Amino acid sequence: MMTPTAGGSRNAKGLPVPSDGREWSHGLFDCFDDCSTCMMGWCCPCVVYAQTKRRLSYLQKHDKPDPEAGGGCCSGACWGYAALNTFLGLSCILQMSTRSTMRNRYSIRGDGCSDCLTAFCCRSCELTQEHREVLLEEESYPGYKA
Repeated sequence: MMTPTAGGSRNAKGLPVPSDGREWSHGLFDCFDDCSTCMMGWCCPCVVYAQTKRRLSYLQKHDKPDPEAGGGCCSGACWGYAALNTFLGLSCILQMSTRSTMRNRYSIRGDGCSDCLTAFCCRSCELTQEHREVLLEEESYPGYKA
């Protein structure tokens, strides 16, 4: 099992971590347990993507939660996602990359093929699942406030 780093836990639910990795803390279709994020992922996926990406990057760089909780909706990641999605329909490429980074950080089982299928076929559920995984780590830090 992974050990917490600087007060945070990359496996906040204490799931078993076999040699090939653990499962996600929340199933893909548990997205309906967090309806607000799921709906935002359906209507404005660029916002959920950008905020989760920023929160994950902040955790990686500073080993503590982002004090701005992912920031607003007008970031470069949000605009890049929106442009890729609108003009080429290829936003799933960005999602695949972030999902891979997240799987590596949290020792979650999976591969590029599953990342591709999940990003392409279940966008809002995938974005919600990733949002919730980062949120679990953030909530494990002492003194965290949403």
